[in-house]
Amino acid sequence: MAGAGCGGYIRAMQLSVTSRSILGTSAAVGSSGERTVTFDRPTAAGGNGLGFSGGELLFLAVAACVHNDIYREALLLGVAVDSVEVTVTGEFGGDPVRAQDIEYTVRVTADASDEAVAALIRHTDTVAEIPNSLRFGSSVRLVSD
Repeated sequence: MAGAGCGGYIRAMQLSVTSRSILGTSAAVGSSGERTVTFDRPTAAGGNGLGFSGGELLFLAVAACVHNDIYREALLLGVAVDSVEVTVTGEFGGDPVRAQDIEYTVRVTADASDEAVAALIRHTDTVAEIPNSLRFGSSVRLVSD
C-alpha cells in the first residue's frame, strides 16, 4: 500500500503556504487557504512567544503527518482507530544548524489486537510523507519573485 499523502493525496499535488507579519510584533500568521497558524520566536530568542517556533512547526509537521496517516492506513487495513497520540522530539545543532536526531513515538487506541496496532504503526512509518521527506532529503531553494 503506497502512501497517498499526509492529507490523503493520491497524486503529486502542489502546496503553497504564506506567512505575514503581525504588525508591531515579531509574530506572524501562516496560512494555506482559509486555515491559519501563528508563529513567533521564543521570548528567550527575542520574540514575543506568541506562537510556535519554526522548529516546533517542523516537528509538528512530522506529528501531524504520522497522525493523519495512521487514520488513512488504518482505514485501508480495516483497523478501527479510536485515538492517536504522536510525540516528536529532536534537537537543532551542527554547522549549519539543522534539525537532528528526530524521533517520534505513537500511541494508538483501536479495536484491534496489540499486534495489529503495532503492525499499523510500523507500516505507517514506512509511508508517512513528511518523515520520508526528511529521511531521504528534499530540495529547498530560494527563488526570486
